[in-house]
Amino acid sequence: MQQFIKIDGKVQIDITSPAGLRDVISIGKTRENFHLIYNTKGRFAVHRITPEKSKYKLCKMRKISVGTKGIPHLVTHDAHTIRYHDILIKVNNTIQVDLETGKITDFIKFDTSNLCIVTGGANLGRIGVITNRERYPGSFV
Repeated sequence: MQQFIKIDGKVQIDITSPAGLRDVISIGKTRENFHLIYNTKGRFAVHRITPEKSKYKLCKMRKISVGTKGIPHLVTHDAHTIRYHDILIKVNNTIQVDLETGKITDFIKFDTSNLCIVTGGANLGRIGVITNRERYPGSFV
């Protein structure tokens, strides 16, 4: 078996193994690294990145809960579970995960005047700036 393709730092032998949004794809033979993102038409596109940027991955926070024995853990958009997170990290924030250790190195708050990419709906793949956040009574967000 030739093991040239890595997705998020893990060697993929099966040719049907899936890759999702913001996954880091590395090709060992050509020493190329890519991020899988949406283009402005809503289709997957590969974006070439440097070897320094291929060492981490950006993930969106989906859920924070308390596990067994009161240990807090969080779940990302690609279903990764990370234990012992920082208390300042909330749902919808973006975290930077080191691919070698699986630890959180940095996070960005979901707040106004931050850069964002739309991941659903008619504007899928568009990049913009968050201008305001609508909060409705009775919602938990």
